[in-house]
Amino acid sequence: MDYAKALEKLAAAGQEHAMQYYEELSKEQKALLLGQIEATDFTVLSSLKERKEENVRGDIKPLAAMQLGQIKEKEKEFRALGLNAIREGKVGAVLLAGGMGTRLGSDDPKGMYNIGLTKEVYIFQRLIENLLDVVKEAGAWVPLYVMTSDKNHENTVRFLKERDYFGYNSEYVTFFMQEMAPACDHQGKVYMEEKWKISTSPNGNGGWYSSMHKWGVSQKAMADGVEWLNVFAVDNVLQRIADPCFVGAVLSGECASGAKVVRKCAPDEKIGVICLEDGKPSIVEYYELTDELMNAKDENGDPAYYFGVILNYLFRVGDLEKIRERKLPLHIVEKKIPYLNEKGEKVKPDAPNGYKFEQLVLDMIHELDGCLPFEVVREKEFAPIKNATGIDSVESARELCKKNGIEL
Repeated sequence: MDYAKALEKLAAAGQEHAMQYYEELSKEQKALLLGQIEATDFTVLSSLKERKEENVRGDIKPLAAMQLGQIKEKEKEFRALGLNAIREGKVGAVLLAGGMGTRLGSDDPKGMYNIGLTKEVYIFQRLIENLLDVVKEAGAWVPLYVMTSDKNHENTVRFLKERDYFGYNSEYVTFFMQEMAPACDHQGKVYMEEKWKISTSPNGNGGWYSSMHKWGVSQKAMADGVEWLNVFAVDNVLQRIADPCFVGAVLSGECASGAKVVRKCAPDEKIGVICLEDGKPSIVEYYELTDELMNAKDENGDPAYYFGVILNYLFRVGDLEKIRERKLPLHIVEKKIPYLNEKGEKVKPDAPNGYKFEQLVLDMIHELDGCLPFEVVREKEFAPIKNATGIDSVESARELCKKNGIEL
């Protein structure tokens, strides 16, 4: 994109100020800015004008989960079905690894964090080792698609290559980068992060499939015969990936999607719960749960909204294609956004000063006609690392790893 076309695109979006420092830039910086303008979708900013009140929910009702007892009864059948699909190359895994380890006190990608005590044990390593268990059981490789971000792509690729993908076959590992969305002030004007760089942020965990498509990775997966994708977050070091029993249960029930769930440890635990909303599967975030929903009981007298999602989902690729074509809702989130002021000086705000735009994976679930909530044993499959200490931390994950016989 040349200067004239870039200015034309900016003018159409009312963002000409992004070029205000252009004449001061070096040749390389000019090329970076023009490239970013070409790649940026400014139409997300128009959602500010069409903004609807967030958190207006429909009619919420419980959605029964397939519980541990029911799973045990049919485990052999489910496992056989799942293993067969894996051997036929129909199941792929998508690792959402765009985040940084900032909250853990690290400047590296989150997956590079070392949770070992007597030896090096990285988050990436734990996840790959879990997937290798399935590879060994099935006698077949599972295609692994790793989503990075512009902030951690090079480091992530280099780290995994240097460590020989922790024993995973590199021919079955594909990287792609998450799309970025512009960040703006309260009036809808994009912020500048540098004189040659518009401020952007990742487009949310719901943007993983559109990002896969943009990189040509979803097209490759379909050409390779992949029909189901198990998408999972980087921070849960105990989760089972491409779990044959889970895959088989979703296939057996002819469900459009599946969600691994755990029993909540308290009614107010900070975890989204799966339910029905206006007759379709949905997820209510913990901060949206009213006292009424929190204390509601089902016909057995158990809490009605008892099962929390752990961001481990199974989706049919054909359905993901339909969702991609329709586009997911955009969530507008108020944030503190560092920016350049009128003098070109960097400012780090103390209070929220603008908006970021995100798509959420929970909206993908709500787009589909059915979802199987599949219960897993909490102590065996749920060890999220969100903080350095305390709840859902490096400390708590280490303890759970030890309980599961994992050497650290």
